[in-house]
Amino acid sequence: MISVSQRFEQLRDRAEPALIPFITAGDPSLELTAKALLALDRHGADFIELGVPYADPLADGPVIQSAAVRALARGTKLADILAMVTAIAPQLQAPLILFSYYNPILNRGIGQFLQAIYKAGVRGLVVPDLPLEEAEVLLRPASDVGVEVTMLVAPTSPKERLEAIAQASQGFIYLVSTTGVTGMRHTVAQRVKTMIENLRTVTDKPIGVGFGISQPEHAKQVIDWGADAAIVGSAMVKRLAESQDVNALAQFCATLKRAIRRD
Repeated sequence: MISVSQRFEQLRDRAEPALIPFITAGDPSLELTAKALLALDRHGADFIELGVPYADPLADGPVIQSAAVRALARGTKLADILAMVTAIAPQLQAPLILFSYYNPILNRGIGQFLQAIYKAGVRGLVVPDLPLEEAEVLLRPASDVGVEVTMLVAPTSPKERLEAIAQASQGFIYLVSTTGVTGMRHTVAQRVKTMIENLRTVTDKPIGVGFGISQPEHAKQVIDWGADAAIVGSAMVKRLAESQDVNALAQFCATLKRAIRRD
């Protein structure tokens, strides 16, 4: 299976921006999650971010929080998610990036967790509540296993911190487009353009922009501003939860991909 970095290299060689949809594992069900992964993979997703439901998702807005609550209420557990991923990953072209809070990683044990997700087919990891100052305990063993840990950059980060996070981040850099939690918004803040420009002065690693990217025009905007990837979460989760129709999800994914293509 191809790594996150390798896929970004392929896309850069083709001057092609990346689309990274996000869905929550187990909402509405793990069976539908598996079908959604396949549908996204076949309709424009260059990577797929898969959220591990967690009882206290501090970085998530109401849409993804509600999805996590529903998934946990149905008894969704990490072992079940990894079993599903193991079965479906060989059919995917898009590298899988797991989105997990830190407590589930600690509870399982860092080494055991990393080995388990790599064996299942996961190649990337985002941990939203892992601060830079504590990241080395996860970054080094993850690199040894073959899982790339992507760090988040807040829109309020000073340049010195931008540089430190950019240097530590693996695979790509996750630029949070807004202060606060995930969720759908009407526009993308103009300061995101400045943040992308500032990051470009300290790193040549790919930059993905997420939090608040919910419409094709939002995705196109961040790509036009110089991002390498648009990350779309709440809008994906909402569509799947409300329609329980992977075809509708696939159509939305394809629309987003068309919007960011450079003609």
